[in-house]
Amino acid sequence: MQIESGVSLKPYNTFGLPAVAQTLVRVAGDADVRRVVDHPTLGRAPKFVLGGGSNIILTRDMPQVVLKVEVRGMRLVEERAVAWIVEAGAGENWHEFVAWTLAQGWPGLENLALIPGTVGAAPVQNIGAYGVELQDRFDSLDAVDLLTGRSVVLGAEICAFGYRDSVFKHSLHHRSVITRVRFRLPKPWRPVVGYLDLERKRAETGIDAPSAQQVFDWVCAIRRAKLPDPAVIGNAGSFFKNPIVSPEQCRDIIGRDPEVVYYPLPDGSIKLAAGWLIDACGWKGKTVGQAGVYEKQALVLVNRGDAIGSEVMTLARAIQESVYGRFGIRLEPEPVVV
Repeated sequence: MQIESGVSLKPYNTFGLPAVAQTLVRVAGDADVRRVVDHPTLGRAPKFVLGGGSNIILTRDMPQVVLKVEVRGMRLVEERAVAWIVEAGAGENWHEFVAWTLAQGWPGLENLALIPGTVGAAPVQNIGAYGVELQDRFDSLDAVDLLTGRSVVLGAEICAFGYRDSVFKHSLHHRSVITRVRFRLPKPWRPVVGYLDLERKRAETGIDAPSAQQVFDWVCAIRRAKLPDPAVIGNAGSFFKNPIVSPEQCRDIIGRDPEVVYYPLPDGSIKLAAGWLIDACGWKGKTVGQAGVYEKQALVLVNRGDAIGSEVMTLARAIQESVYGRFGIRLEPEPVVV
């Protein structure tokens, strides 16, 4: 367990926002978490669990004990007749893990390529893209309780996955530290290419039955064309969740804006493209202070230089009010605001 004081968190959040952690502890395994729980001072202090920092907006310094999760390792746990069970440490880079599984010949995560962040953060957000969500490939995870220090194994039912949601945003919020995650990669593998952008790639290339590597390459190309690299332009990826509405609400919006982008869901509800709603309100390319809306994708807010968290949230609230005023829909932010 490595304990540091007065640590700048600017390098540890992809938006590049300034904040200082009064105390930061680097966690390399379950034992480190237990040492924190048993520590005479740290054990009683409030905790904040930090992964890759790709889904947080820092608006202030952090008086909590920041647990920087750095658990490493990737391995095949078991090969079954119907699936490969693959495990990764919570501190592993998510995209690198996806690429590694493909290199080993274990497809299934390719639609989730190039999503920023760590493996441990993926279940918290129930990340999803291009027709696949983490819950579709999830097997189980290991976590350590921050009150008792006990290590537990949690399955999908306890994780309570929802749209960009899980139990780790609610009753287990900063109460558990995820240390390892296991994925069930199905056999036989079938490509998931029903998403509009992937259908376009299939039409452009003339490839009707793409391999997992081809789907991976297509997803990477689509994301790079739309989304800024956090290493170049600070951002937290998609800033708002795509709102879910009733068919009646969707018909009402179509009546006023026939070009609205929407996706019917299996339960009969409709998912609207938040980026389209924001763009329709004229926000693409606009700025508030040093925070702005990305020119190529209105769903992404960016750091134009030296943005601070309050500027980002002022911009976000202005966008929410604008979209609500025109469409009667309240957009919900994806990142955790601290």
